[in-house]
Amino acid sequence: MKYLHAAKFFLHNTTENGGYLELTADGKFGRYLPEDQRPEGEIIDYGTSYIAPGLVDTHIHGLLGHDVMDNDADGINAMAEGLLQCGVTSWLPTTVTGSKEQLRDICATIAQNQDKFTGAKVAGINFEGPFFTPEHKGAQNPKYFGDPNVETFNEWQEAAQGLLRQITIAPEREGAVEFCEKVSASGAVVCLGHSSATFEQAKACVEAGATTFTHTYNAMSPLNHRAPGMVGAAMSLSEVNDELICDGHHVNPYSARILVKVKGSEHIVLVTDCMSAGMMPDGDYMLGELPVVVGNGTARLKDETHNLAGSILKLNDAVKNVYLWNIATAQEAVRMASATPAQSAGISAQAGAILPGRAADFIVLDPEMNLQATYLDGNKRYEV
Repeated sequence: MKYLHAAKFFLHNTTENGGYLELTADGKFGRYLPEDQRPEGEIIDYGTSYIAPGLVDTHIHGLLGHDVMDNDADGINAMAEGLLQCGVTSWLPTTVTGSKEQLRDICATIAQNQDKFTGAKVAGINFEGPFFTPEHKGAQNPKYFGDPNVETFNEWQEAAQGLLRQITIAPEREGAVEFCEKVSASGAVVCLGHSSATFEQAKACVEAGATTFTHTYNAMSPLNHRAPGMVGAAMSLSEVNDELICDGHHVNPYSARILVKVKGSEHIVLVTDCMSAGMMPDGDYMLGELPVVVGNGTARLKDETHNLAGSILKLNDAVKNVYLWNIATAQEAVRMASATPAQSAGISAQAGAILPGRAADFIVLDPEMNLQATYLDGNKRYEV
């Protein structure tokens, strides 16, 4: 039997100082034992480092020059392998807006190859769009925008063999409430974003089943003292989850602090929204069909808007950022990139927690929250 020894363990319900965590022969977590109960067996000693659940990136478009919109299984696998260097052990390949047929084909490609991916586990598919509003298009192509359509969603879900975990819509589009009711009832997660919606329109969709706000603050109607808007809905509706991009460019750290303080780590989902230039040099790239230039830590459209076009953020860096910005404790920072996104995406039964019997997907962090190693099913897959 193997055991991990470390200075701190971020377990599902508590954080323990010192101790031992069992790794079973079939790649699962076993029991945690306190420091004074040294077990018999092989000890993997990580000294002053911390053991945390593998991170879960539920909103990521690309990495290492690959884009989910390329509809290339080998590219998806290259992203999955690269994500291990970011501490990510489960993820949702995320599309941008595209034609109905293109999105259907991407669903089919991922579903048909899910068992062949060898890196971070593909736990589902995330559709960012195409049911958005042009005013807050962000880095999305408005020619594909339309009103939410349940039948179209069901076609995509059939092609995905049930893997389509979540989809973002704008609450002010015609049919949005009915879409939220029916799609959420099917077990998929409806998110709200890229929207000029009023508070009342957003609230109506939440009451109909929507549960998450997509990259909160970005591409949505702002908070005003008389018109709370989408941001006000994300802040004030108690049971919703709020995505947050903490790269220091998308959201001011003090704005991030406000949201985390209001919602708590149990409702904040750290995401990267990373595009194909992640872990790549500065230069020219594409996000879907739109040209993007990467430099000075940001990815921006090359058109006259110069809108932010996703990010080049790594999820382990987002965790470190909220910790260094004094927004969250180490425990809270880890939670916002593991347990909370897993819960938000409906995959908490398979990802985001250290629990006996679960796959031993975990990371090793130093006391400054730098990634040291990534394990998948109890096997070390990446080490600094």
